[in-house]
Amino acid sequence: MRSHADTLPRTDKEIGGRAPSVRNTHPESPTLPEANLYTLSVTQRPAIYPDRRGHLIRSVFPWYFVMTELTTLEPEITTRASLLDRTMQNLREAWREVADWRGGLLSTTPNPNLPEKDAESLKAQMRDCLEARGGEVSARARAANLGRFYLSLNAKGRKRFLKILATEFDIDRKATDKAVAKLQQAGDNIEERAKAERALRQALQPPRGRLLAQLNALPEGFHFLVDLRAELLEWRKDDPALAALERDLLSLLVSWFDVGFLELRRITWDSPASLLEKMIAYEAVHPIKSWDDLKNRLSSDRRCFAFFHPRMANEPLIIVQVALVHGIADNVHTLLDEAAPVLDPSTADTAIFYSISNAHEGLSGISFGNFLIKRVVDELTHEFKNLKTFATLSPIPGFRGWLDAKLNEPGKDIEAELLTPTDRKALAVAANTGTEPVSLKTLLQTPDWSEQSDLAKALKHPLQRLCARYLAKEKREGGTARDRVAHFHLSNGSRIERLNWLADTSAKGISQSAGMMVNYLYKLDDIEANHEAYRGEGKVMTSSTIRSLLKS
Repeated sequence: MRSHADTLPRTDKEIGGRAPSVRNTHPESPTLPEANLYTLSVTQRPAIYPDRRGHLIRSVFPWYFVMTELTTLEPEITTRASLLDRTMQNLREAWREVADWRGGLLSTTPNPNLPEKDAESLKAQMRDCLEARGGEVSARARAANLGRFYLSLNAKGRKRFLKILATEFDIDRKATDKAVAKLQQAGDNIEERAKAERALRQALQPPRGRLLAQLNALPEGFHFLVDLRAELLEWRKDDPALAALERDLLSLLVSWFDVGFLELRRITWDSPASLLEKMIAYEAVHPIKSWDDLKNRLSSDRRCFAFFHPRMANEPLIIVQVALVHGIADNVHTLLDEAAPVLDPSTADTAIFYSISNAHEGLSGISFGNFLIKRVVDELTHEFKNLKTFATLSPIPGFRGWLDAKLNEPGKDIEAELLTPTDRKALAVAANTGTEPVSLKTLLQTPDWSEQSDLAKALKHPLQRLCARYLAKEKREGGTARDRVAHFHLSNGSRIERLNWLADTSAKGISQSAGMMVNYLYKLDDIEANHEAYRGEGKVMTSSTIRSLLKS
């Protein structure tokens, strides 16, 4: 049985060091059971005290390992907030030391809202950075001071900071026009034309790019810019200037981010507690509800890997969780059952990728997923020679949103288009309306429809057919799959293998995908061909089972 009440995860230091606080991240379990406090041989009752955010913390001595009970804040949000707070504090301290080298510390603390008076001071600091007076040490001190200025602001102030960076330090239009005119005047003169082209290229480089590069050169500067872009992704939607800045930053991150430098590391129960905390906080597919749950996911018949980059050495970029099983898994509750026996991994014939979480929103648009899948497959096949099948058990996060939008289309009987006469009859019988038409929209709004066996049975075929259509046929502008998870796996060379009915009956699973999950199959001999077909032609590869659903 998967019993995990024997050991604690190791801390970053030996006994006596302080492990980071970890919150229970399962939204349906507001407190951890008493048994999960891991009191070891300590008979003294753990102390309970509020942290600086007002959350109740239990400490277990002599390990100083803390577990936090939930308050009214969302657990995942509070965990991420805790990590962000520590990151920002570490940056402030690191950059304080850099700024101290040349007396570059802030003379006064700016107003967090960045009013006009402080905004003028900020512009002066940015101009000082661009002038590049003095040596490298002085330049780093000025950049550190600028970064500390940003970290001292609240959301409103940071948005104003970025708006100033986007507008006041954009391309000089007059210089660009002048360079274009010089190029046109150069005609066929090779020397003059080359000189004019160099001037034009220089004019097209906005000064803000040099400021971002200076911030990147600071300790943890790359991490800082990744988090900064995450904020820009949220704010760019209604601000063209911030959208342009975000595109500039993405271009810089891509140029600095070489997947060849990525290091694949395995995460185990013996990994540092700080890394385990991040695994909990960054889990975006199936929330980790307790330390028992975490240890279950790190059992001998499980594998967990993460990519790391030298510029963010202690931060996982993307995390993949793998279950070693017999046959392709069709239900996530069975897969994550802590009471299930641990399988001898040497006998497993199938590796199931059941959770792939991007840890940093600021790296979205920088593709390294394909590289990750191949590396993990290589690691697994090297360790386990019996593995023949590689597949996922994946959520379908956009299905219900797409279906609900279709059902709400005005002006026509959309359900007549989506449902066959046989479907409508079966649903009417299951809903006890006789032969009267019944609304699919209304049925799906029934809170417990998945628990009503007759209704669930009647809904199975039409919903699976519609889901197959959504995954294989519905496209975004540009010809890629509408569903973001489908796009990820299809881009990496998989095919849509099978839909699994009521594979995730959690509230999240029902609301996002009507409880369905999908297997994407990575057939090693076909990965490259599938990738090229999808990326080059927009062709979605499917199994015969999916093709049958599409025709039904």
